Amino acid sequence: MKKCIILANGFPPSGNTVRFLKNKGYTKILCADGGANSARTLNLMPEYIIGDLDSIKPNVYKYFSDKSKIIKINRQNDTDVEKCLKFTVKKKFDEVVLLGATGDRLDHSFCNLGIVLKYFSKIKIMIIHQRSLLSAYAGKVNLSTFPGEILSLYGFDSKTRIKSSGLKYPLNNIALPFGQRESTSNIALKNKVELHITGGIIFIIRDFDLLRKHDLF
Repeated sequence: MKKCIILANGFPPSGNTVRFLKNKGYTKILCADGGANSARTLNLMPEYIIGDLDSIKPNVYKYFSDKSKIIKINRQNDTDVEKCLKFTVKKKFDEVVLLGATGDRLDHSFCNLGIVLKYFSKIKIMIIHQRSLLSAYAGKVNLSTFPGEILSLYGFDSKTRIKSSGLKYPLNNIALPFGQRESTSNIALKNKVELHITGGIIFIIRDFDLLRKHDLF
């Protein structure tokens, strides 16, 4: 299974997070334009730097110019993160962890969340922001959990319905339309949560630090 990290130009991850992911097989790093600035600060060596290159600092560009493959794409109908994702799909990667996807611009953060949905059928994308891990799911899902784990579930329309087993607040074929209803801070009752999702895709947000502690990532 081919796995990689895409480092975007938002709030940078901790070096500890990157080291953990690399030990889990996410050994290749791609930077979306200004994500290379964070890579330089964290002393990371990206294999590729991809984007329109309007955010990478000149000194960072110079440093990586003979160390990484820099691909300039001027196309403006997709973001630098999406340019990276199209590249990973073309290169037949199976999983991507997106770091630095959230920052001081809410529009960029919102766009990156939408990209997880947009590319759901093409590649598995997870977003890590500080202690939070966001993943998208559809169909029948079996989650390895631990009693007391907090999981937050979010849907997007009334067509997407969820049945659950193993949650303190069960979901009985209900919809979680965005802005109307959600299942924030639900609680796992045992070591497995089963979901049956029909009609669409949902987000589940979990505590990344606790998943690491319980060896569930």
